[in-house]
Amino acid sequence: MRSCFLIFFWVFLFSLTSVAQKLELGQVTKAELLEKQHKSDTSAVAAYIFKKAKTDFLYAEENGFTTITTFQIKIKIYKKEGLNWANFKIPYYVGYENLEDENVTIEEGYTYNLENNKVLKTKVKSEGKFTEKINEYWEAKSVTFPNVKVGSIIELEYKLKSENITTLPEFQYQYDIPVNYAEYNSFIPEFYIYKSIRKGYIDLSLDQKIETTSQSFEGKVGYASQTKNLRYKQIISQYKASNIPALIEEDFVNNIANYYGKLEQELQTIRYPEQEPKQIATTWEDVAKSIYDDKDFNAAITSFEYFKNDILSIKNSAQTQEELVKRIFSYVKNRMNWNEKYGYYPRQKVEIAYVEKVGNVAEINLMLVSMLRMSGIDANPVLVSTRENGIAYFPNKTLFNYVIVAVNVNNTILLMDATEKLSDSNRLPVRVLNGSGRLIRKDGTSEEIDLMPKTNSNNVTNIIASINQQGEVAGKVREQYFDYNAFLFRKNHNGFSSQSQVEKLEKIYPGIEISSYTVQNSEELDLPIIENYDFTTSNVVEIIGDKMYFSPFLFLMKTENPFKKEKREYPIDFIYPNKDKVIINFTIPEGYVVETLPKEMALSMPDNLANLRYMISNTGKQIQLVYTHDTNQATIESGYYEILKNFYKKIIEIQTEKIVLKKG
Repeated sequence: MRSCFLIFFWVFLFSLTSVAQKLELGQVTKAELLEKQHKSDTSAVAAYIFKKAKTDFLYAEENGFTTITTFQIKIKIYKKEGLNWANFKIPYYVGYENLEDENVTIEEGYTYNLENNKVLKTKVKSEGKFTEKINEYWEAKSVTFPNVKVGSIIELEYKLKSENITTLPEFQYQYDIPVNYAEYNSFIPEFYIYKSIRKGYIDLSLDQKIETTSQSFEGKVGYASQTKNLRYKQIISQYKASNIPALIEEDFVNNIANYYGKLEQELQTIRYPEQEPKQIATTWEDVAKSIYDDKDFNAAITSFEYFKNDILSIKNSAQTQEELVKRIFSYVKNRMNWNEKYGYYPRQKVEIAYVEKVGNVAEINLMLVSMLRMSGIDANPVLVSTRENGIAYFPNKTLFNYVIVAVNVNNTILLMDATEKLSDSNRLPVRVLNGSGRLIRKDGTSEEIDLMPKTNSNNVTNIIASINQQGEVAGKVREQYFDYNAFLFRKNHNGFSSQSQVEKLEKIYPGIEISSYTVQNSEELDLPIIENYDFTTSNVVEIIGDKMYFSPFLFLMKTENPFKKEKREYPIDFIYPNKDKVIINFTIPEGYVVETLPKEMALSMPDNLANLRYMISNTGKQIQLVYTHDTNQATIESGYYEILKNFYKKIIEIQTEKIVLKKG
């Protein structure tokens, strides 16, 4: 019995030692380097062996507390597709008005390889570390690891210093590769109480304790410097998670980064000794007031003189408020050219942007607010976080990176973005369709504004075709695009030649040949796009003996379900509601009759999320198909994933079911 206990003890001790080694930088073993695939995810191209972070508060008499967060990571590369994990980019904020910019320092970085049965350690040199500017508010420290190959292990330690203690650095613990172990520790002085916000679908365990600590710092006594000591209690929090699966991006997702497991912490209360606790958590009204108090922002909205004469002629000739709004919006879109710079603050005077006819998002859209207000229209800016920037979960102006315009006309809110020449009222660029924005008013109040489209954008396809006795199909297509479908068509196709459009279509639908291609209403934003072309194809009909087999959807037939995962944790994002209608009339060849037609069908998802109706009929030599597929919400929650997956499975079954013709 004793020997069994000793064996267990040594195995247990060995496993603890092994884990301890793996959770420290510099402890890379031959066994780790020889590992060919991840233990629980054999498809993984790489994996975090661990990711750890620790936030300390450092006190200085002049500035008070600042935070220093130390990050440590250890990553194993399994496949050549994982080599990109050897290029790190660490963003940090540099847009503060009253605080020092954040700063990142690379403490150490190494690549480990097994060569000649020995562990070879290669250091990241200075040329592998550099700083790059992302935009006016963000920079990034980039690290490129040397000598990385399949089988390598990379280690990195870096520190982020910030004077902004209202939010602590984000700790991300889930990626599109597995994470074996994640740990975050914070040592927060008792004076500050933070609210923890956990994102994603992987929970973190939490252990907390309070202990007494002290810091020495240089202080002033008269004109002399003296070492002082600050003694206080601190709250030690440890968040942990193990065996975190990769979150893989599937079709129809907004920004996968919104759904990774992350920890964010926002300062809620300051409680200094012998003082009343102060609630510090920012409100949306705080954000609105802070932005309106900025002199450049305020000037961009209240300055009228530079455009006054140009707008007066528009104002005097418009018959209604609706017409006035539309004409001013059109004027700004046509005059101004977006330089593709984001932000909600002007980076130059709007007067200069107006003269030069070029500006960033804020300069163009705040100019639009100003023109509308001068014309007596109720217009306000709306702060937005774009799809690529993520979702703003709590009030903090650093989370926004864009601004659009909300106009109230006859108690109806119209949303506008004059940076996009092809956009229209309530038809915002896709980059802006990200949940909700925050409308801010000059009196300091604010309001949440839903950015997502509510009405279906139609797409109507009409095909008239005939099949000859050799199984060749020839016909005409007339496709109409409405609302967002028309907007995206113009965005993706305007300015291209007819020949390039034909080549795109022939690539989408392999095996068809297109001629007589035309497009109507490319520039008329109020009208649908109408696309017309003739086609021939010889690969949609199969002839076996005296029978023909083909899908009634011809080359439009869908054969693959876009939803393949067993389950999905994040929402399904279709960007906007859509109605797809297909009407096909075709003539069967002489000497053939219809033997079998597919079954008609009607399907509906719960809560009217999606509907489908399929009708097909045969009269003599004519077959007609009418197919309608409605997706009635821009975003469908993940709880409906299994139902949606089966709904699309039925769509594939419908579209792949064959018509059978036989010689009569």
